[in-house]
Amino acid sequence: MLARREHSQKELQQKLRSKSDDADAIESVVAQLAEEGLLSNARFIENFIHFRKQKGYGPLRIAIELRERGISEEFITQHLNNREASWQEAAYQVWQKRFKNQVPSDFKTRAQQMRFLQYRGFTTEQIEGIYEILNCE
Repeated sequence: MLARREHSQKELQQKLRSKSDDADAIESVVAQLAEEGLLSNARFIENFIHFRKQKGYGPLRIAIELRERGISEEFITQHLNNREASWQEAAYQVWQKRFKNQVPSDFKTRAQQMRFLQYRGFTTEQIEGIYEILNCE
């Protein structure tokens, strides 16, 4: 399982539970893998953030997905804040790709664009930053 992609400890435990009922053995195997450095939540987080960001998702949505995979809030905050400056650029690129540089002409169109970006997981400040950039151009 680890040869294909990185897993969080919780994910790996869940996958192993589907194949075996021995909880003690699963716990010891996961602990041993983590001790040997073959299983790393930090490495998993870095890879996960990178790939989800490439798919056009923002920090809020990525944080939710990481919580679902058993990552602590401390690790999530630490790793997402390392990339704070690049989230604004990512939001702008997602907007460009989806709306083809069509500046909203009315409130309804702007609200539609904002809802799309919020669904993708970008913060209100990042979304507003896009429209500030557009007004400056």
